[in-house]
Amino acid sequence: MKQSTAIVIQVKVKPNSRISAFEHAGGGTWLARLRSAPIDGKANEELIALVADHFQCRKSAVSIKSGASGRMKLVRIEERSRQG
Repeated sequence: MKQSTAIVIQVKVKPNSRISAFEHAGGGTWLARLRSAPIDGKANEELIALVADHFQCRKSAVSIKSGASGRMKLVRIEERSRQG
């Protein structure tokens, strides 16, 4: 039987950065430096890819819960755990 749990993290986004990076900023907040500009959802797509890569999960398991158009976002990460 598969059981699904989720964690929610707070992420501060810095678009138009020189490099793409995702790091823990302390105090329960994460910092995402994105090369993409916040146009047509490009920065949000890059953020989802960075978070999925960092937490080693599928991009479909990552979603922006709130703050999609702002700098501070709540990101939800679905974690699947197997119980047998």
